[in-house]
Amino acid sequence: MMEPTPYPTSGRYLALGDSYTVGEGVPAPETWPYQLAAAMRAQGIGLEDPQVIATTGWTTDELAAALDEAAPHGPFALVSLSIGVNNQYRGRPLAEYRQQFEQLLQRAIALAAENPARVLVLSIPDWGITPYARDNQRDGLQIAQEINDFNAAAHACCGDYGVAFVDITTASRIGGDLPAMLVDDGLHPSAQMYRRWAELALPVAVRLLPAPTGA
Repeated sequence: MMEPTPYPTSGRYLALGDSYTVGEGVPAPETWPYQLAAAMRAQGIGLEDPQVIATTGWTTDELAAALDEAAPHGPFALVSLSIGVNNQYRGRPLAEYRQQFEQLLQRAIALAAENPARVLVLSIPDWGITPYARDNQRDGLQIAQEINDFNAAAHACCGDYGVAFVDITTASRIGGDLPAMLVDDGLHPSAQMYRRWAELALPVAVRLLPAPTGA
């Protein structure tokens, strides 16, 4: 039986994405990637706080350009990817998203020492239930359907490459319009919502990076 590829002992973590990864409106330690890393350490897995390449508003092609510029040096023990909401928000084509997401996934795998078992993808949350969407008279049902389509494309791509896919969309729709779940702009998640996402990602990440066994 082939031995699993060991992850780097330094436990470096690269988080790629958009506003949902950088955590628009919340301090860095309260974003889901930081909360995930802290939860991993609490379980005995030496994962460092993430190196974050993410900015509010980025689409798939903008994240790809930022990766070109930042040129992060791998390998990383874990690479997370959460991208696509701004493609949907701007009305960009699903086919374009599918192609560009696959290219980003390939790059994420390369940065994880060419090991797809060290890559974690989070689904796109549903911003259509938020007060921001209502106040701007956006069609919540249309947004939900488009986000479902984008997520289905990303999920299928992850399946093709053997990459773990975590559904946080359902959690984003449960009370995601409540003030406690949002920052002041009525659109972006609060630390409490990010905690939900980190809790959903944690068992998957633990499976990908099990704690070292004793001698």
